[in-house]
Amino acid sequence: MLKIENLDVAYGHLQILWDVSLNVEQGEIVAVLGPNGAGKSTLLKSLMGLVPAQKGRIFFEGREITRVPTFQLSRLGLSFVPEERNLFPAMTVEDNLLLGAYVKEHHARRADNLAYVYELFPRLLERRRQLAGTMSGGERQMLAIGRGLMSNPKLLILDEPSMGLSPTNVLVVFEAITKLTARDVTIIIVEQNVSTTLRAAGRAYVMEHGRVVLSDSSQNLLDDDHIQRIYLGVTSRDDNEAQPKP
Repeated sequence: MLKIENLDVAYGHLQILWDVSLNVEQGEIVAVLGPNGAGKSTLLKSLMGLVPAQKGRIFFEGREITRVPTFQLSRLGLSFVPEERNLFPAMTVEDNLLLGAYVKEHHARRADNLAYVYELFPRLLERRRQLAGTMSGGERQMLAIGRGLMSNPKLLILDEPSMGLSPTNVLVVFEAITKLTARDVTIIIVEQNVSTTLRAAGRAYVMEHGRVVLSDSSQNLLDDDHIQRIYLGVTSRDDNEAQPKP
């Protein structure tokens, strides 16, 4: 469904991404992991046309979209939920959701998609008349994802959906994400919550310093010494043996 080939991206003279390639098959959940400053969010913004590519190409369903404007990407079936969420705080939950289906092409399935979002996040149904600005962080994240689903996307792009959430709300959000594959929604997710994300995704790419340094199935990455040591804080037996004795 998605193919990125040899992508370079820069902000002015500061290059952020170096020769990044990845692919996402239909129906997959694919994670992009890495520390702060690795270039993960820049990758998503470039995919959505918000930051231009210096080099490389991006394909969606076989069509090159490297320089397609952002508003047209929505019509092609891409939906982006940014880390900032960008809700309208003075509008109700339901009005925020309906804005996700504002484009004429999305009107036909608006009622069905709204019903599905409420089924996925019952808390939003309970608070549909509440102003978005009065909701908790977890509820706002549910609302941001729900609004992203209102356009009936083929590919849902999530940037740090667990950022700032309580452990309980992290579980709620990730349970909803995994349920979306039953609706044939393909997902690419950028996250720093490595353990939870690898348990939800089928495959993952690890980025460091603007480059992809690892890619494999989620299970293999969970078992990888580098991932365990750097991202999960697990000390290997060899590391323990190397420690000086008291």
